[in-house]
Amino acid sequence: MRPARGTRSVRALLGTTAVAVLIALTGTACDGSGDGDGDGSGGESTRGQEYRPGILRVLASSELADMAPVLEEARKATGVTVSPTYAGTLDAVERIASGEADRQFDAVWLSSNDYLRLRPDTARKITGETPIMTSPVAFGVRPAVVGALGWDPKKVTWAQIHRAVASKRLTYGMTDPLRSNSGFSALVSVASGLSGAQSALTDRDVRAATPKLKEFFAGQTLTSGSSGWLATAFSRRSEVDALVNYESVLLSVPGELTMIRPADGVVTADYPLTSLTAARPEAKDAARRLAAHLRTPDAQRRITDTTLRRPVVPGVAPAARLATDQRRELPFPGSRSVADELLDAYDNSLRRPSRTVYVLDTSGSMGGERLDRLKSALVQLTGDFRDREEVTLMPFGSSVKSGEVRTHTVDPASPKAALDAIRTDAGRLSASGGTAIYSSLEEAYARLGDVTSDTAFTSIVLMTDGANTDGDPASAFDAFHARSLTPAQRRVPVFPILFGDSDRAALDHIAQLTGGRLFDATRGSLDGAFEEIRGYQ
Repeated sequence: MRPARGTRSVRALLGTTAVAVLIALTGTACDGSGDGDGDGSGGESTRGQEYRPGILRVLASSELADMAPVLEEARKATGVTVSPTYAGTLDAVERIASGEADRQFDAVWLSSNDYLRLRPDTARKITGETPIMTSPVAFGVRPAVVGALGWDPKKVTWAQIHRAVASKRLTYGMTDPLRSNSGFSALVSVASGLSGAQSALTDRDVRAATPKLKEFFAGQTLTSGSSGWLATAFSRRSEVDALVNYESVLLSVPGELTMIRPADGVVTADYPLTSLTAARPEAKDAARRLAAHLRTPDAQRRITDTTLRRPVVPGVAPAARLATDQRRELPFPGSRSVADELLDAYDNSLRRPSRTVYVLDTSGSMGGERLDRLKSALVQLTGDFRDREEVTLMPFGSSVKSGEVRTHTVDPASPKAALDAIRTDAGRLSASGGTAIYSSLEEAYARLGDVTSDTAFTSIVLMTDGANTDGDPASAFDAFHARSLTPAQRRVPVFPILFGDSDRAALDHIAQLTGGRLFDATRGSLDGAFEEIRGYQ
């Protein structure tokens, strides 16, 4: 297995990332505008606190935020208050493996423990798994597209979905498997469904399915580190036909979608509430009491009606919107190496490549420690760049510093050349001039050119530490975006990073106007903000 590149998460899974880097990432704060599945933390964090009676510190899948009303009722019934910290599956597994979770949490509550059990260093750290509810991976397809394809939603197979995508009659969005619980499950679903594997997925199965997987992921036109942002982006992108996610998430997306659970099998999340072996006996008892309550008929009915997940207790009917016909459970990878190789293949060869313009404030106010932080963050980021990725660094002050703009493409045959060149360019950045935010964004769009037939995930990242002082004002950029860009260019999102003394309202407006998302490096690390954006590229 070749060394994985493309995300810090993969390197951590392969044992090549220091725990210090992981802790820096998990301290990342975002703007909180989505319900993301990514690596950021959320909820009432108990990081660094000791166990307190009645408070169950839980490392949880972020989509479980919708369980808040159910957990409030559980608190009244059991006296157990859940204090969640949200994480993606792969980040959570690494926290458990590193021992970080033993110090900070009493239990984990992920969408599935399947990947966790593949690793001996994490499997022995958990005990008392109790499934609480289920939700299969499904396709939410626009009804008009279902009609055009002539599909009977109850009978659609993986082969039919593959043919529709390969013939360019179906496009879709999916969250990033390396940062999202739902994306990881979707990747396993697709690989298992298209491989035809009848038992645990093997390397041979994945290799046999690779041509079909490449055709399938060529149809992915929307990516995200967050299910919430993905749904919002989907509502803006009428040319995207479908979303792949957990059934419960898809049923919560605004607008009508036809639910398709492939007739030949699905991968299902079972959300097991699981104690950590190192937890105190009182905490394990609290987890058992909570799990027992959540599996009572009344709580199961509340869960399915509130969250649109499926009950696990016999005799409790699923919510009215949930189909009751059964599906075979598709096989999960049989070993950690298979799962890791699948993730690495998705990131570096199966999915569309990334194309990003980094619009970097190097005005006079960025001098000293701020510029050092930017350089360090960019150098660290090179470890995340994927095969085939096109990276443009566009520093600006009073205007774009044209002589310093460089574009590099990561060649799969020799990635080191491009990565070294990006590090060199980052090291040469210098601070001078004013702050021309909007004129620089206009130039970034111009550099991207015509993206009508773009086969890459294209985006712009804006990092600034201050307010606009030079060049075009905000109103001119708004007019430029509305009148000077083609429809395809208007779909290119800008992901601004709040840093230093930058204007939150102004940057949030840029994100909203362009369909991007604001990331906050004032409450976390700058390298962490750049890393979190990777799920959206």
